[in-house]
Amino acid sequence: MKSIRTRWRAPFFVVASLLAVVVGVFTLQGPATAAEAELARDLATSKPEDVGVSSERLQRLDAGMQAMVDDGKLAGVVTMLARHGKVVHTNAVGKLDVSKDDAVELDSIFRIYSMTKPIVGAALMMLHEEGKWQLNDPVSKYIPAFADLKVYTGQDADGKMQVENIARGKRITMRDLMKHTAGLGYVLNPRHPVNRAFIENGVLDSSASLQTMIDKLVQVPLLAQPQTMWAYSSSVDVQGYLVEQIAGQPLGEFLQERIFSPLGMLDTAFYVPPDKGHRVSAYHSPNREGGLTASYTGRGALQTSPPAGPSGGGGLYGTAPDYLRFAQMLLNDGELNGERLLSPRTVELMRTNHLTAVEQETYRRPGQGWGLDFSVVTDGAASGESWSTGSYYWIGIAGTWFWVDPEQDLTFVGMIQHNGGAINEVQQLSRSLVYQAVVGK
Repeated sequence: MKSIRTRWRAPFFVVASLLAVVVGVFTLQGPATAAEAELARDLATSKPEDVGVSSERLQRLDAGMQAMVDDGKLAGVVTMLARHGKVVHTNAVGKLDVSKDDAVELDSIFRIYSMTKPIVGAALMMLHEEGKWQLNDPVSKYIPAFADLKVYTGQDADGKMQVENIARGKRITMRDLMKHTAGLGYVLNPRHPVNRAFIENGVLDSSASLQTMIDKLVQVPLLAQPQTMWAYSSSVDVQGYLVEQIAGQPLGEFLQERIFSPLGMLDTAFYVPPDKGHRVSAYHSPNREGGLTASYTGRGALQTSPPAGPSGGGGLYGTAPDYLRFAQMLLNDGELNGERLLSPRTVELMRTNHLTAVEQETYRRPGQGWGLDFSVVTDGAASGESWSTGSYYWIGIAGTWFWVDPEQDLTFVGMIQHNGGAINEVQQLSRSLVYQAVVGK
């Protein structure tokens, strides 16, 4: 296992190596500050062989990530793997910015974009456990304007959108929001007239309140009738608004008090304070010369103060250790280090495929379905990947990724800041190289 740098310091490994002779396991100990103590909390480590992972084979994972950096496909990458609740692999290679010398570290900060969604989904399910809403409730119970939404049916000769009412007997439910079957628009396909209107109306504007976001969103028609198709959408931004309304508390405050603080996620928030700015990765894109260009605009823009309208669908920043805590909590059926956020049954609900047969036909990922705010693997072999049936995962548009595999009792988190084909390549490569290293129970 690579040395953990920056705030997890080398002396720990000297002491841990001595302890390993006696007890055969590494544990985090002796951080220099209170902040480090909190960061190290509940991330115990282990020699890979003690949890059925081959140290020799894990070197292939390190080599694979290093090769992508050396080949100029990635500026930098952080990866972490835990099995049976013990971290057995950490790796940080490359640069935060290809035009500068600062190295990527384990505690480097990344824009996690849509990996925000499972966190907000967990927050909403915490309120579900308090009896404050039900999966089959109509969203209009909490947002009355949802009762009057229109549905896109096409365009007339002048290019004007034609609309109709939501079909009789249909209604958008809370479950629809969590499985992306409400028909809401988004920012990812501007060629579609609904999404183009969504973008032009400035629905997702973090400088405006979440109430303003809802007021703008309900002016845009749905892509299709509810429950007729899976369409990745702004529904988790709506969930963020619902957390605020149901909890009576700003979204950022709720996440901090109920998720980030209990789990020790010290660097996860909707903004990066100025004193942490030097730890943030630039956003990289392939250039015409065959190299990479770093950017701090567009997707690379940096929010340095709390936004007025935090995006529940994609606004968080975070680190690999922070997200591993969240993923491990899910793998532990809702608990980490004595802090229970969710019940086992709630986590089971979240990782169950909720798509109907009709909706499943439109979710064009072989061997997969959709749970409550992340994708679930319904047939590992059919998916074409190495993960087990029952695994669940999601990604961020700038390349961050994670998955949880209950059958193999492992969690993995990867962080990059990129666009282009390297995203899919590194994610698939990581899965192949993780599972080839798992050799025992």
